[in-house]
Amino acid sequence: MSFFAVLLALLCEQLKPLPHGNAVHQGVIGWARWSGRNFDAGREHHAWVVWLVTVLAPSLLVLGVYLLLRHYSLFLALGFDVVVLYLTLGFRQFSHYFTDIRLALERGDEQEARNLLAQWQHLDASELPRAELLRHVIEHSLLAAHRHVFGVFFWFVLCSALGLGPAGAVLYRLAEFASRYWAFRNQALDTHTHEGLRERSRQCFEWIDHLPARLTATGFAIVGNFEEAVNGWRRDAGLWLHPNEGIILAAAAGAVGVQLGGAAAPGVTPDRSKTFAAGAAQDATAADGSTPGEPPQSSHLQSVVRLVWRSVVLWMLLLALLTLSNLIG
Repeated sequence: MSFFAVLLALLCEQLKPLPHGNAVHQGVIGWARWSGRNFDAGREHHAWVVWLVTVLAPSLLVLGVYLLLRHYSLFLALGFDVVVLYLTLGFRQFSHYFTDIRLALERGDEQEARNLLAQWQHLDASELPRAELLRHVIEHSLLAAHRHVFGVFFWFVLCSALGLGPAGAVLYRLAEFASRYWAFRNQALDTHTHEGLRERSRQCFEWIDHLPARLTATGFAIVGNFEEAVNGWRRDAGLWLHPNEGIILAAAAGAVGVQLGGAAAPGVTPDRSKTFAAGAAQDATAADGSTPGEPPQSSHLQSVVRLVWRSVVLWMLLLALLTLSNLIG
């Protein structure tokens, strides 16, 4: 049943994408703000309380609704799966930025592309040269595809196999949102946020994202240049500050043959910047903090799109085969 739920949700999302700043997204923001305001008193254990209320409580609520619906009808449960996946999984939640930036670059309007990147990632991109602009668009797009599609997909399939329905999809998306939200409030909005809350949210999402990140990288390797993707995974993942992000980006860079990473550009947020503390340089190319490959070009944007879609097809085919074997068995 999980295959049909994912397929229907992707089709619905392509036909009728959620508008930017929709009511559900605003509700999640309000929920996170309310939980932080009411449960965070600045002590270490309060960070855990806020995270549990923000992330785990809605996931358990979704689980309860799913179990109730399944008790009465499998079709009602399937419909609920589709609705929850429609709200949590999909390309159109971020792809409009990628498409608009690509079109601006095709028109030769680099300033518009910089403005769109700044709106998307809340960073100062005004000084980025074209190659760096392309690099950031590719990196952010790959990570967005993982967090909006593959990460949700893997957690939904896992929890569905355990009889937990769409609770895994909600858990993953809320954990990812919480890890960004508290850092965003502290940095971009200049609103002081308990450091323990920021750290716990980031740490919890790293745990939850540990396996999905490696599965996403594996998919990129299978549908791309397998040998270079695996070599990049082993050699270059340490060029990024966060291990899960480094694995995805290093594998994708090898799979496509594009140069990613490099020293942090002006205005780039810390968790996007390269760090040498996480890993030593392995060769002359890695000495400047970037992966081997061609410097980013406009053609690489289309290569990344094809890589992501081929990976989606790969995982959907595997899920279809598992569903078919389960039905036959």
